[in-house]
Amino acid sequence: MGKTRVISKGYRHGTRDKYSKKYRTKGLPGLARYLVNFKRGDYVDIVVDPSVQKGMPYSFYHGRTGIVFNVNRNALGVEITKIVGNRQLRKRIHVRIEHVRKSRCNEAFKHRVKENDLKKQQAKKEGRTIVCKREPVGPKPMKTVEANADEVEVLAPLPFIENYF
Repeated sequence: MGKTRVISKGYRHGTRDKYSKKYRTKGLPGLARYLVNFKRGDYVDIVVDPSVQKGMPYSFYHGRTGIVFNVNRNALGVEITKIVGNRQLRKRIHVRIEHVRKSRCNEAFKHRVKENDLKKQQAKKEGRTIVCKREPVGPKPMKTVEANADEVEVLAPLPFIENYF
C-alpha cells in the first residue's frame, strides 16, 4: 500500500508545540511590545509570537539570542551564531519587533562594570591602585583531625572460615 501521508517539508514544519501559545495568553500582543526602543549592539532574544505571522523567523532561531545590527521601522536585523558542523557561522536575519524581546544575558556583566567603576573612582580619590579582576575560589584551607586512641575504631572484614559440612 505504501505511505498514505506526505512528510511535510514546509517552512513551519515540526512547530506544533513550539509555536503554540500558553493557556490564557492567546491573541495579539499588547502595545507595550511595540513601544520598546532597540539600538544597534543590544542583545535580544528571538521568541516567536505565533499570533503574528508577518516577519516570523525560521523555527531554528526561536529561543536564540543575538545582537541587533540594523533597526528598521517594523523590524530588527539580528546577528546570530549558528553551529554548522565544526564551524560557527554568523547569520544575519531580519525579524519583526513582535518576535523579539530585550535579553537579560549581560545584565550581571553591566552591573559588575558599574560596581568596578565606582571602586576605581574611590581608589583614585584615596590614591591607591585596585585590581578588579575576578579571582577563582581556591582550595579550602588545610585542617588536621585529631582523635584519642581509645575512640578510634578500626573496621575490618570478618575472616573467612571454611566449613563444608
